[in-house]
Amino acid sequence: MNDSLRNDLTPLTPKEKGMFANLFNGLIRAAYPPLCVSCGAETEAEQGLCANCWGDTYFIDGAICDSCGTPLIGEDMGDVLICDTCTHSPPPWIQGRASVVYDGGGRRIVLALKHGDRLDVVIPLGEWMIKSGAELLRKTDIIIPVPLHRSRLFSRKYNQSSALANQIAKRTNIQTVPDLLIRNKKTKMQKGMSRVERIENQSGAIEMNPRFTELIGDKNVLIIDDVMTTGATMSVCADTCISAGAATVNTLVFARVARDE
Repeated sequence: MNDSLRNDLTPLTPKEKGMFANLFNGLIRAAYPPLCVSCGAETEAEQGLCANCWGDTYFIDGAICDSCGTPLIGEDMGDVLICDTCTHSPPPWIQGRASVVYDGGGRRIVLALKHGDRLDVVIPLGEWMIKSGAELLRKTDIIIPVPLHRSRLFSRKYNQSSALANQIAKRTNIQTVPDLLIRNKKTKMQKGMSRVERIENQSGAIEMNPRFTELIGDKNVLIIDDVMTTGATMSVCADTCISAGAATVNTLVFARVARDE
């Protein structure tokens, strides 16, 4: 082998590899700049929010209801707080957490995921949910998404709750079973319904997949959804898990419709 050919095959030094990697990444960023996960505008960082959407996205912090995750008026003094709604009508699960208020940027992100084929937002949403639900994830054995009826799954092409559950499970190494719960009845769209109407609408619509009934016995379950409004759908899912023998049930959602409490 001649000297010139031998020189051509000389491995790159770490410095040279870094230079080529930086050049390649720069070309990629120039061709495909990072976009805001809420509005699609160009941003400085990958999988983040632009300045406008950051100011318009209300991350839940401070005092919250320990049961449903809704933000409460006042400061977080370390006490366990329960909102008036959960005090008078306790949900079947034990604890609930949410990352953002379902308004402004948070609402836009949910709608983009649910109806805009924006599966790319699952990664940042999953990270935010892991941070919000860290306490619950530490005591979780199995993660379960809220199920979608096959007709809606066909029209949307994916279950957004299942996508979030899979991302969280992947990052935390917790077992998830996407179809452990199944929706056997197509329910009406719940926009504008009261909590009582939503519960009636969900009655008998969700059941345990008979193939996985044994998996849930004596397990600490965490149910995942993209958004919680009144908690009616989550209540049916939790009741189903409890009836199947789950030891405990907690909930984690990305967005929470805030209550005036």
